[in-house]
Amino acid sequence: MPKGYVIVTETIKDPAGMAEYGKAAAKAMAKGVTVLAVDTKPQVLEGEWPATQTVVLEFESPEAARAWYDSEEYQAAIPLRQAAADSNAVIVNGL
Repeated sequence: MPKGYVIVTETIKDPAGMAEYGKAAAKAMAKGVTVLAVDTKPQVLEGEWPATQTVVLEFESPEAARAWYDSEEYQAAIPLRQAAADSNAVIVNGL
């Protein structure tokens, strides 16, 4: 079964608000999530990168990634991130 990856790009507007999001999201992160990268200065190879921070998370499967995103714990954290940053998130299927 292919792994699932969540990639989040964030343009942070409120660092203190992002810190609160981090505390709230930590509860959901303890459940089958491997943080592969958190980068504030990715090396752009082509085009323009839309954010000031990029996060890559790994899960056992795309279904596990979706279950984590839809979990009660993470759903409670999302409004904090959305208030503190402009963000985009995707689930990418591994090979």
